[in-house]
Amino acid sequence: MKSVVLRDTRDADGVRYLAVHRKEDGGIVIEGQDLGIGVERTFGKGLTEYEWSWSISPDAVPALVAALGGVEDEDPLQLLTDWFEVHGKTDPGIHLRDAGVPVAFWSRVGD
Repeated sequence: MKSVVLRDTRDADGVRYLAVHRKEDGGIVIEGQDLGIGVERTFGKGLTEYEWSWSISPDAVPALVAALGGVEDEDPLQLLTDWFEVHGKTDPGIHLRDAGVPVAFWSRVGD
């Protein structure tokens, strides 16, 4: 597996997208984008786009696997997909950060 879309929904609140990608170097990126009135409700009038990403370097992937309850050589994308389904379809990046996995976070709010 090189890429998995965890969420791609469209409704009255807007669009919500969340995906996981394996980079060429073995690192993992979790990226999301929310568009619409749901973003505006959270961030304020006129702000209708929120983008973010969590980046896990190749040397931190074993910590990611362990934080998700996996064992060595398990596919981290499958573990992330399973975790997402079991945990109410919430962004796994927060869990990884809180579990001590070294992650780099980036975000932006705009229109």
